[in-house]
Amino acid sequence: MQFSLNSLSDQPKKKIISIILAFLGTITPLGGLHKFYLGQPLWGFIYLLLGWETPIIRIACAVDAVLYLVQSQDQFTLNFHSMSGRNEKENLKQQSLMAQNTIDIATAIRELENLRQEGLISEYEFEQKRRKLIEN
Repeated sequence: MQFSLNSLSDQPKKKIISIILAFLGTITPLGGLHKFYLGQPLWGFIYLLLGWETPIIRIACAVDAVLYLVQSQDQFTLNFHSMSGRNEKENLKQQSLMAQNTIDIATAIRELENLRQEGLISEYEFEQKRRKLIEN
């Protein structure tokens, strides 16, 4: 079993851990641990550096904890699932292609249905072509 930072950063973040770490930042000078956990190391360093000198970071940690608490799990996952910008773009592109493919298949089936209704292809031919479209 291999362990790497990349495999850790690809894992979905748990909302409860983020909330606990953020609340921990309100009572200790360790504000910012939740930012590291959520894959925002720059903000984590800023919170840690300023947390020793000002109470503003404790307030920010409390605000973060409340924001995480009121977010739905789906919204939290969408906001904080660690994906690189490149992977995000590839994912959106793939979803777009899948949607376009679905539209193309639906259009082709409608055209086949029109041909069947006009009597230009038989029921058997319609069903064979429809299955072929759906399987691909």
